[in-house]
Amino acid sequence: MITPRFSCSQTEDAVTVSMYCPSVRAADVEINVNDNLLTVHVNPYYLRLNFPHNLLEDDNSAARYDAGTGYLNVTLTKERKGQHFEDLDLLAKLLAPRPTETKTTPSIEVLSTEENENLDQKLEGLSLKGEDQSEFEEAAANDWQLPQQVPEGLPELQTSIEKPYGFLDLHSGYLRHVGHTENEVNDLGPDAEKCSKDERSARRTKREDDKWDPEHYMADFADDEYIQDLLKWKHPYIVTEDPFEYTESENLEILRLPRKEYLAEARQTHELYLTLATVLFSYAYESRTTQLDPSPESAWTLCILTPAFSALDPPKASSTTSEFTADEVAAALVPSYRRSLAFPLYRSFALAEKCRTDAAQLLAKGRRTVMRCMLDMKRILDHHEVYYVYSKIWLDDFCVWVQAHASDEVLASLAKTMLGAKVDKDSIGWHLEELEAATQEVEDREADSDDE
Repeated sequence: MITPRFSCSQTEDAVTVSMYCPSVRAADVEINVNDNLLTVHVNPYYLRLNFPHNLLEDDNSAARYDAGTGYLNVTLTKERKGQHFEDLDLLAKLLAPRPTETKTTPSIEVLSTEENENLDQKLEGLSLKGEDQSEFEEAAANDWQLPQQVPEGLPELQTSIEKPYGFLDLHSGYLRHVGHTENEVNDLGPDAEKCSKDERSARRTKREDDKWDPEHYMADFADDEYIQDLLKWKHPYIVTEDPFEYTESENLEILRLPRKEYLAEARQTHELYLTLATVLFSYAYESRTTQLDPSPESAWTLCILTPAFSALDPPKASSTTSEFTADEVAAALVPSYRRSLAFPLYRSFALAEKCRTDAAQLLAKGRRTVMRCMLDMKRILDHHEVYYVYSKIWLDDFCVWVQAHASDEVLASLAKTMLGAKVDKDSIGWHLEELEAATQEVEDREADSDDE
């Protein structure tokens, strides 16, 4: 079945779904409404939408097909007149499957409520003897505080030598032949599929240390004229005040996203928000250095700067709540800072700071702007013959999750914390302040020589 292009609008009393399904017979259209679920089928098109509130198929509802334009317009009455249906422009959220309801069954089953008259007689025959008696006497003497030991945890059951990775660890197998491809961003080598999470972090850190070039950093610090120009650029997504609206091409890209339901635990959700911050950091660097005019190196830049891509090593959560601390956000961004100082052409701590600010301001704009940024990244990676895999294992799922599950309130909270977070140069581990001081001293000495 084909998911048609569609859009949704609303009035005080009704919701209208406009579908593009050319060359069909109006008599073959099947429409079904079940509370907040709408399904429309007309061969070969099929559309299933989950609305935030209930709809009715009554006498005021209607379906009209225009054979000239190929559009089918379905108008349905709101169950509660005047109720606002939010997020009708978030197509991925409307297309997402209904969340599954988990039914809990009682863990205690009552077999009988009749009193057992012989219960007292049976209890009289029960007594504690020997070691059991002495153990209870000792416990009673110590206010029932029995000695306890923490049980040793069982090792994680491994059914395959391949370790999952990507969004919520849902993927594997994409990097089996990475050693035979021109993947220059892979930090894990040919055995990327087998590395544990701790090993991924270790290999990422080692490669960053190996690629770190103090002379390159000092040269960019001394001759920073072009970098200063990059720092003055302002991202149009941040400064715009126009009402947000997805373009037709963006809506088509959203329709091609996978239809998935994500059952994330609180810790995993917390990690997703932190990972999103690092992904937007990479996007901010690429956007600022190319000024939204992607180059042949853009796919490499996006992947090499994102630890979750290049090393399959997203940030680890220290909390299971929707609140973020400045120290936690700063720790999550340290690998991004290190990579921005070790790999790309322009290596400047001031530029990294600007990228952090850009990423925070993009988060503050909400799900729609974040989604637009993700689609920009996805467009770049999808057209690369090697790095498209990172779009498959991260961006496809992230796009769906951002629209269907992310919260604007949590994004705003993360943005505020990210703006206030401070990444110390000492946390980078490469003696940046000493290098900058030495470079400044040489420049001052040369300036004094010229004056003489």
